[in-house]
Amino acid sequence: MKLDLAKTDKHYYHAPTEPTLRTFDAYTYVTVTGSGAPGSPGYVAAIESLYRTAHGAKKIAKAAGHDFVVPKLEGLWWVDSDEPPLTVPREHWQWKLMLRMPEFVTAAMVPGATFEQITEGDAVQALHIGPYATEPETLAKLEAFMNAEGLTMNGRHHEIYLSDPRRAQAETTKTILRHPVRRAAEK
Repeated sequence: MKLDLAKTDKHYYHAPTEPTLRTFDAYTYVTVTGSGAPGSPGYVAAIESLYRTAHGAKKIAKAAGHDFVVPKLEGLWWVDSDEPPLTVPREHWQWKLMLRMPEFVTAAMVPGATFEQITEGDAVQALHIGPYATEPETLAKLEAFMNAEGLTMNGRHHEIYLSDPRRAQAETTKTILRHPVRRAAEK
């Protein structure tokens, strides 16, 4: 039986459309880091490389008796600027694309790839339904929730792409938007 993390870990892969606060432990990922606009040649090549690596790990795990569905694509996003991120030209955006790996996948199964554990801790998240261009509406809800709760960012903006953009209509695309947070008074 194939392990499908999107079905077995609802805490991680499910979010309501209104912001909620959750806590996320350490998870293991295969990652690739780069910069540039989404859809740029480097970005597309990074995704292809990431999926090749994940499918290689899947093949090794299956041979050892542990089959799994390659998880949803995720991305951490940031800018190296004090400017508001959405005002920075997309070609200057920084990203870390990620595929979460089941616990039985080890670094030895992904040679030549970055295999890392990431802990976000407390995070505010909401499900965004619609085109990526309308994400600022959902981000504004996250920001309002954070302000009302006395929270501030404590890490990089995180997106989990529940829909395959090659197949889904833009109006029905589903993306979890997540911000790691801490109490504003904490350092």
